[in-house]
Amino acid sequence: MLQVDRVIARRLDSGVPLVGNVSQYIISAGGKRLRPALLLLCCGALGYTGDQRFNMAAVVEFIHTATLLHDDVVDDSALRRGNPTANAKFGNPASVLVGDFLYSRAFQMMVDSQSMRIMAVLADATNIIAEGEVMQLMNMHNAGLDEAGYLQVIRSKTAKLFEASARVGAILSGSNTAMEEACAEYGQALGTAFQVIDDVLDYTGDASIMGKNLGDDLREGKATLPLIAAMQRGTDQERQTIQQAIETGDVGMLDAVITIVKKTGALDIARHAAQQEAKRAINAAQLLPEGPHRDCLVQLASQLLDRNH
Repeated sequence: MLQVDRVIARRLDSGVPLVGNVSQYIISAGGKRLRPALLLLCCGALGYTGDQRFNMAAVVEFIHTATLLHDDVVDDSALRRGNPTANAKFGNPASVLVGDFLYSRAFQMMVDSQSMRIMAVLADATNIIAEGEVMQLMNMHNAGLDEAGYLQVIRSKTAKLFEASARVGAILSGSNTAMEEACAEYGQALGTAFQVIDDVLDYTGDASIMGKNLGDDLREGKATLPLIAAMQRGTDQERQTIQQAIETGDVGMLDAVITIVKKTGALDIARHAAQQEAKRAINAAQLLPEGPHRDCLVQLASQLLDRNH
C-alpha cells in the first residue's frame, strides 16, 4: 500500500495548481483504500509480484475518488471522512472538473498495463458505475423502489468497482477463467455487503465515528434496504411515515423513521442480507490457493459486518 501511495502521489502531479490541490485534498483525507487492497490481495493470492499491481491499484483508487467527487456534488454533501467535502471547500465546478481529471488520468495509466483485457474490464466497470449513479438519481425520492431495484443500483454503483479490482488482480496474475471468476465474485459480494452495511449505518451509526452526517440518505431521498424492509413490515401508518420522509427528504422525520426501522426489525433484515453476501464472498475466496492472502480475504469479508464507519 505504501508503494501504491507513492504511485498516487506521483501521478496526481499536474501543471494546474487547482487540480493538484483538490486531488491531494480528497486523497489525503484518508479512506479505507479497500479497492486497491483487494487488487493487491488477489495478486498475492495468485502469485503475481510485478510492479504493475501498484499502478493498477492506483488506477482503481483514482476511479473511486473521481466517483466520490462527482457523488458529493450530485448529493450536495457537506461532510466526508469527518472533513468538509471537496465541493464544500473548493466549489462544485472544481470538484466536477477535477473528478474528470482523475478519470482521464486513470485511463492514461491503464495504457501502461499494455493489456486490452484490463482496459476492457476497467472501461466497462467505469461505464456501469456511471449507469448506477444515473439509476440512483432517477430513484431519488422514489418510495416505490423495491429490493431488486435497490440491489441493481448498489451492484452497479458500488460493487462493480470492487468486482473489477479483484478481477484485474487475477488478470495480472495470468490466472485461468475459474480463478478470475472466483476473484470477481468475491469482489462483487464484498462490495454489495459493504454498501448494505453502509446503508444500515446511516440509521444506527455515530456521526463522529462515521465522518459523515447521519440521515444523509434520508435527506437525499434514498430508499435503501432498511427503509424498504421497514415499509414491507410496518403498519399502514408507519409505511406512510417512511414514504413521506423519502418523498420529501425531511430530515426532521429522522427520529421517527429510526424508531420505525428499529421496531420493525428492518435493520436485522438488512444485516442478514449483508451477512449472506459476506458468506458468498468467503465461499468464493476459498476457491483461491491456500495462504496468508486468501486468509486475509476471508477475514476481510468476516469483519466487514462489524464495521462502524
